[in-house]
Amino acid sequence: MSKIGKQPVTVPQEVTVKVEDSNVNISGPKGNLTFHFRPEVNVVVEENTIKITRNAENKMAKSLHGLTRSIIANMVKGVTDGHQKVLEIVGTGYRATKQAEDLILNVGYSHPVIIKSPSDIQIETRENKIIVSGVDKVLVGETAAKIRRVRPPEPYKGKGIKYQDEYIRRKVGKAAKTIGGNV
Repeated sequence: MSKIGKQPVTVPQEVTVKVEDSNVNISGPKGNLTFHFRPEVNVVVEENTIKITRNAENKMAKSLHGLTRSIIANMVKGVTDGHQKVLEIVGTGYRATKQAEDLILNVGYSHPVIIKSPSDIQIETRENKIIVSGVDKVLVGETAAKIRRVRPPEPYKGKGIKYQDEYIRRKVGKAAKTIGGNV
């Protein structure tokens, strides 16, 4: 039995869950989400919990058991609290500004990079931070990764766009290597 899959998902009072055929519809104060689950698993709503069981004991059903539970738990969290990723901009002259629904990045290129935000995602800029938030965890993560891909952090000076909790392994530059050499 899957350790994650056998745990029930608790549903807060303000969230409604409907299971129709092989679709789960979850609606809450922040928005609505729909997920189509595979026939190898069953989703049952009991009072204020969602239980996920599997129909077979094959490898595919076992792998989908925990995955389906994780996706549904992320959906419940998304419609109640929302998800967010924080990115930091490191570098002299690097900055991000918000213009209508677009994010404009000036990160060392000869031109500003314009990123269109998806309809369900909110992007904020504060000082040297970009905050990507929304209901759908996957869409928030993809949007944050798309922004980071514009200028990933480099290992020598650490300049670029990085996640707030990301650790950048630094490398020693050429000048520091020659100091310890033979004279």
